[in-house]
Amino acid sequence: MPAPTQLFFPLIRNCELSRIYGTACYCHHKHLCCSSPYISQSRLRYTPHPAYATFCRPKENWWQYTQGRRYASTPQKFYLTPPQVNSILKANEYSFKVPEFDGKNVSSILGFDSNQLPANAPIEDRRSAATCLQTRGMLLGVFDGHAGCACSQAVSERLFYYIAVSLLPHETLLEIENAVESGRALLPILQWHKHPNDYFSKEASKLYFNSLRTYWQELIDLNTGESTDIDVKEALINAFKRLDNDISLEAQVGDPNSFLNYLVLRVAFSGATACVAHVDGVDLHVANTGDSRAMLGVQEEDGSWSAVTLSNDHNAQNERELERLKLEHPKNEAKSVVKQDRLLGLLMPFRAFGDVKFKWSIDLQKRVIESGPDQLNDNEYTKFIPPNYHTPPYLTAEPEVTYHRLRPQDKFLVLATDGLWETMHRQDVVRIVGEYLTGMHHQQPIAVGGYKVTLGQMHGLLTERRAKMSSVFEDQNAATHLIRHAVGNNEFGTVDHERLSKMLSLPEELARMYRDDITIIVVQFNSHVVGAYQNQE
Repeated sequence: MPAPTQLFFPLIRNCELSRIYGTACYCHHKHLCCSSPYISQSRLRYTPHPAYATFCRPKENWWQYTQGRRYASTPQKFYLTPPQVNSILKANEYSFKVPEFDGKNVSSILGFDSNQLPANAPIEDRRSAATCLQTRGMLLGVFDGHAGCACSQAVSERLFYYIAVSLLPHETLLEIENAVESGRALLPILQWHKHPNDYFSKEASKLYFNSLRTYWQELIDLNTGESTDIDVKEALINAFKRLDNDISLEAQVGDPNSFLNYLVLRVAFSGATACVAHVDGVDLHVANTGDSRAMLGVQEEDGSWSAVTLSNDHNAQNERELERLKLEHPKNEAKSVVKQDRLLGLLMPFRAFGDVKFKWSIDLQKRVIESGPDQLNDNEYTKFIPPNYHTPPYLTAEPEVTYHRLRPQDKFLVLATDGLWETMHRQDVVRIVGEYLTGMHHQQPIAVGGYKVTLGQMHGLLTERRAKMSSVFEDQNAATHLIRHAVGNNEFGTVDHERLSKMLSLPEELARMYRDDITIIVVQFNSHVVGAYQNQE
């Protein structure tokens, strides 16, 4: 999650970046190649409290990184070539084309593109996509981890199973339970669409299965089979809350296997936000916990693009979230529950999986830590109790669910972690994706944003725009194309290869100071199928 950029900004302003990493990046005096107007200096997930130091800093302090090295007095220029840039940008891209008829119904999804660009090492973001095999519909989601990747990894593996089980009718649940009891092969619930880097934890699979089985057994007991209607919104909410409860319970109970015991504790003490879409015909549900976003791309009659937000950020910029938090705690905590736009002055998102330090009582935290492995007991972060911690839980994983009925003009959906939204405005995101998917560019007057531009510079901008149009299909993946713009856009809104090269050349110790991990899924809708659904009614 975000790291303290204020420490490094003076270096950028003084054009000293080349002294830190002279072979990878050279900043011209007239162009701040690595700063973004959208990145706030206050975007740390956790404030740099002393007890959080090991979770907020890069592996090595940047000032230590510069020591012991000698640098040439004249900065050296080094830029990645376009093929090298493409190799980095495309390393994690994935595309899937959905069959028009999947055996149950005609799909309203043409396909999806996804990609990730790390800033943290290792990356803390995760992504998931799967087709529901025992019910209709498709699930897609992005997960943004903080204080490590353990929680986002677990949620990306498990949440879709909890959702799929929540959507199953009573008869199918009984059939699955009977198969487990008799040792027969289970009905497949999900068909995963995964990049080779999107791994599953084999060591925890049995533990995760047992928790999931307990959940569907409870659903069987609660549902007598009289009602056949499944409320998707309720199913999504129940799945999110139940998984978070299981993450907490597994950490409290522990495991005799020392590796698994440490794993479940790491998952519980780290955290993750989640933004998940369930698409079934023209019914689109978005379940969001935290500050990742879902954005709908709508094409107007004149061919222009507009953005429709289908999720709300759960942070201090959301007045309803602030009010909710204050109502859930005594009046004498009104000034302490949110300080400096953070939960208890520490955590940026107001909803998240894991993060038991904001959910468990102090006694429970101490008991689990004391009985846990030495790695946990020796960690200052896990032993640290947030200030003004009086009436937990302060954090919830309950999602806010938004429903939207698809229309023919709804062309695509963008799911992305906050690493994208911190660098690009939603309207720019939708315009860039829309133009990429259609190959049509609505030319707007070039905005120079108050800069003094000579005639020669304006000619260069027009030439660059023409080149951009001719190379729009350089990317075969819409998410990759969007990441290219997010990282490489200059102050005029066009991709600057020099800037892109510099940003991708930054070493692990510095990359996090400029941007967050970026994870994007672009879902393209079949307008003809969506229109046919409307005509049937």
